[in-house]
Amino acid sequence: MITEIRPLIEINQQAIRLLYKELGVVDAVRFLKQFTQGFGDYTKEREVIFANKSVQDIVSEIEAMRKATK
Repeated sequence: MITEIRPLIEINQQAIRLLYKELGVVDAVRFLKQFTQGFGDYTKEREVIFANKSVQDIVSEIEAMRKATK
């Protein structure tokens, strides 16, 4: 059995099309995101983002955002 070797980009494009078709765009993207490393240092960023905020402060902000989007 002889198999034609296709370029990797062609295989990737076909795989993404199949994922979109079978999972839908949103779930396909969610699936693909688990294979990316991301960037930055969340530990350091978290110290800046949440500096001087209590858990209750954060919860209140989340609740306010949810009300604003309804």
